[in-house]
Amino acid sequence: MSLLDTIDIETAPDPTATILVLHGLGADGNDFVPIAKELDVRAVGPVRFVFPHAPVMPVTINNGYRMRAWYDILGSELVRREDEAGLRSSMAAVRALLAREKERGIAPERTVLAGFSQGCAMALLTGLRHEERLAGIAGLSGYLPLAATTAAERSAANARTPLFLAHGTFDNVVPLARGEQSREFLSQLGYEVSWHSYPMAHSVCMEEIQDLNGWLLKVLAKA
Repeated sequence: MSLLDTIDIETAPDPTATILVLHGLGADGNDFVPIAKELDVRAVGPVRFVFPHAPVMPVTINNGYRMRAWYDILGSELVRREDEAGLRSSMAAVRALLAREKERGIAPERTVLAGFSQGCAMALLTGLRHEERLAGIAGLSGYLPLAATTAAERSAANARTPLFLAHGTFDNVVPLARGEQSREFLSQLGYEVSWHSYPMAHSVCMEEIQDLNGWLLKVLAKA
């Protein structure tokens, strides 16, 4: 498998931590570069932000139009008909990026996996199954995919990895209830979930960035 193209931004030379950020449907790696620049993570040392570009594929719910997507969206219900093959293919691609960070000298426990919307789904899918402990997993405006297989497939290495989940109360793309269901499911499995909701649509707000910033400082300071 060839590695996905990425945008890499280092806050200073010789980074000692990585924050890998997965974009949403139809966007690309550039989408979260401005938001990352709003974060102040200097307290944990030099950090490498990695923003991959998802593959281009036809998306059923958008009349088969080809766009960047981590997996196909087969219908508006999101969960009843999941593109398991697409999810697992992208999980392998994200794992390859995590392996590259390790090869570049960043320990897995100094790596945070984060994502927005489809990227949130991929961060949870991949992070919970990753065989080496991560510093944290952050999911914005998304949900847990392949929930039925999570308990059987999850990795013991990340059983105690902190999770940051955030959602807009007016989200009309991924309803708030989907995020809340994922939070409850993960809490019942024993994960430490930091949950946040904001009066916004399917987007990101400054208060959320500030909350995420504080959480990142905490999980990377612990690692």
